[in-house]
Amino acid sequence: MSHQPIRRADYLPPDFGIDRVELEFDLEPARTLVRARLAIRRIGASDAALVLDGEDMELLGLALDGNALAADRYRLEPTRLTIPGVPDAFELVIDGAIAPAANTALEGLYISSSVFCTQCEPEGFRRITWFLDRPDVLSVFRTTIRAERARFPILLSNGNLAAARDLGDGRHEAVWDDPFPKPSYLFALVAGDLAVVEDRFTTRSGRDVALKILVEHGKEGRAGYAMDSLKRSMRWDEETYGLEYDLDVFHIVAVSDFNMGAMENKSLNVFNDRFILADPATATDLDYANVEGVVAHEYFHNWTGNRITCRDWFQLSLKEGLTVYRDQEFTADERSRAVKRIQDVRVLRARQFPEDGGPLAHPIRPDSYLEINNFYTATVYEKGAEVIRMLEALLDRDGFRRGMDLYVARHDGEAATCDQFVAAMADANGRDLSHFLRWYGQAGTPRLTLEQSHDAATGTYALTVSQRTPPTPGQPDKLPLHLPVHMGLIGRDGAEIPLRLEGENAPQGTSRVLELTEASQTWRFVGVEAPPVLSINRGFAAPVVVESSESEDDLALRMRADADPFSRWEAAQSFATRLLLAGIAAAAEGRPPPPTDAFVAALAAAFDAVEGDPAFAAELLALPGELYLAEQVAVIDVEAIHAARKALRAAVAQGLVDRLRHVRTGPPRPFAPDAASAGHRALANMALGYLSTIDGPAAAMAQYRAADNMTDRFSALAILSELDVPERTAALADFHDRHAGDALVLNKWLGLQAGSSLPDTLATVRALLDHPAFSYGNPNKIYALVGGFAGNALRFHAADGSGYAFMVDQILRLDPQNPQVASRLLKAFGRWRRFDADRQALMRDAMERIAATPGLSPDCREIVGLSLAS
Repeated sequence: MSHQPIRRADYLPPDFGIDRVELEFDLEPARTLVRARLAIRRIGASDAALVLDGEDMELLGLALDGNALAADRYRLEPTRLTIPGVPDAFELVIDGAIAPAANTALEGLYISSSVFCTQCEPEGFRRITWFLDRPDVLSVFRTTIRAERARFPILLSNGNLAAARDLGDGRHEAVWDDPFPKPSYLFALVAGDLAVVEDRFTTRSGRDVALKILVEHGKEGRAGYAMDSLKRSMRWDEETYGLEYDLDVFHIVAVSDFNMGAMENKSLNVFNDRFILADPATATDLDYANVEGVVAHEYFHNWTGNRITCRDWFQLSLKEGLTVYRDQEFTADERSRAVKRIQDVRVLRARQFPEDGGPLAHPIRPDSYLEINNFYTATVYEKGAEVIRMLEALLDRDGFRRGMDLYVARHDGEAATCDQFVAAMADANGRDLSHFLRWYGQAGTPRLTLEQSHDAATGTYALTVSQRTPPTPGQPDKLPLHLPVHMGLIGRDGAEIPLRLEGENAPQGTSRVLELTEASQTWRFVGVEAPPVLSINRGFAAPVVVESSESEDDLALRMRADADPFSRWEAAQSFATRLLLAGIAAAAEGRPPPPTDAFVAALAAAFDAVEGDPAFAAELLALPGELYLAEQVAVIDVEAIHAARKALRAAVAQGLVDRLRHVRTGPPRPFAPDAASAGHRALANMALGYLSTIDGPAAAMAQYRAADNMTDRFSALAILSELDVPERTAALADFHDRHAGDALVLNKWLGLQAGSSLPDTLATVRALLDHPAFSYGNPNKIYALVGGFAGNALRFHAADGSGYAFMVDQILRLDPQNPQVASRLLKAFGRWRRFDADRQALMRDAMERIAATPGLSPDCREIVGLSLAS
């Protein structure tokens, strides 16, 4: 990998294309032989040498058009193979050897629990063979795999099975043909002894598709929900976008060692097993929802990512932002649209808004990178999805579908750009979206300010919306963006007011989307007889911060009566945040918390209005999180934030105690993973959490013992994990013993202890590093324990710097073996300048220790360099 920045402005098309790739693998864990037969043609400069990417491989031989190349005919370097003087069209055969069992980076071909598997996105294929490893080189692949049948009875690659035979020496062979050109990052290979769960799907045109999910033996019963999710995803994509699956088989393979969540390789998806395996005894409702969402996401990539891929990695959001939007819409249609929107916005605010406001801020289409792995970020994914959602808001649902149809028609089989996607949207709708493209190049979270006036004599209401985006690294001056302002007006009686702009003949409904394109714009509505209550950014139509000074009465009215469910929830969050910020200031100064009566009364009224929708009621009761609150203060005081939130929880519990007890007295329901059942459990467990602040551990311990599903048992354990009581110790020990040997469940156990607010958490985490449930070789375990502690604001940011020192030790231990995981942990230091002077000094010293480490990976060097330079 290059250690020099790669810049989007420097993009040049490749000098060569590779039309066809024939790969042969002779698999052995210690030493796998790989032969690549490449049909290459020149498409660039006539005198250009062929330069192929490659890493950590042994070159055994080269042949050009059947003639072996002597050593003086090529130049082999650590990351490239250069062959000068090649003809305009030729066949190149490369023989090499790789060591999958020694591949701890989990990129390229590696071993996971005795199973060969691959991860080639973004630049892992260059660890398999020398290649033009870039997304704008599309090739047809034919893959032959040979291995010992007893150890590796299943041999898979992309496409359809073309041939299979026994080789007579205890080995066998499978040949796979993928007829659709694809970049090398979508290549996949899996070989091992796995159980197969099978089903079938008939496409709308009548194609019969074999569906196969492969898991470890004994776990077949936990793949049923993933299979159901896959079938529903396939049908939804046909019905919503007219996109049909295009091969005869679709494979999903679940492995336990995987840096990412999953990978959309054409027809052979490789998954982190935590996003496939689910049953009531081992998976929470959140796990079920994640399985559904990730299965859908990877399947949807078949068109938005595979059939149409990215020209270069700067266009990553072209496939990821678009596909996140698509999987969000799928889940919204399958479950609750309002609850899904709330959950997505909560994630955005906790993960992406801090990224936008910190030293690692970047646009959804970055301008440069040192290591592309570092740009698989919340900005590219989640903010990228919000940008797609804004297009849908501006064009309406039918217009967006027209744009998608044109995009697919124009670019199927191509490596496309973000500009081409927006152009298809514009052309399909006769719109000029050139201004909208600023979202792709400008970092930061816009802030909207509001001015309102009402003229009783004329019945005119005026709304002025102004926008500004704070400076971000490398972008001190920001331009106005083109964004939707989805708004409504509410009367004091709680009724929605028909909206008629000045100059219109009749009202255009009670909720509408205005288009903000300038630094400041004013709209005037007529027929508004009394001063209204404004409901703005309904559905969170734009990823912005609205700076509002609403009165408590207005917030309470919107909590109870706003027709838009998201805005109703947002009003509750705003009211709570206002109280919490006052509480944070009070805690920092040693004063008692502010009065909470008005908020609790408003929350009670809002709860009563939505009690029939338990999933939404649970979201309404959830207070803003500590990470979100940290973004609302000038200097982060983790102790004050924690104390203020704890105090407000106790006040809400006392104020709503009768309602909460009523929720807990409902009749028991049999477990089902559907959205309605999950909503009832969510509300019951939210009530249990509040009541534990009054009643102590008894009810939580009783639920823990009696639970017949993981959601209820783990919810009770999470409550107990925050209490310094004997029941906590007993429940944690029992949970471990119940699930000993189940790595996925024990990861929950590790993460729960790492995230505890109790004072001895760091000592517990240090001890767990030596527990058999933990392993430095498995990313899931690292993210659960070490990553869980990094996300524990109260204990990671301990005033003595012990959390920082611990994290540096972990990062430096991990960096040589898995730089991707190490660099993700390093991002915990990114907001260091937001803390008090003492913590800033401690975090700076910690990062300087990392920066001074010899041989630091490009992954970590880029993150620490950007953080220190901020």
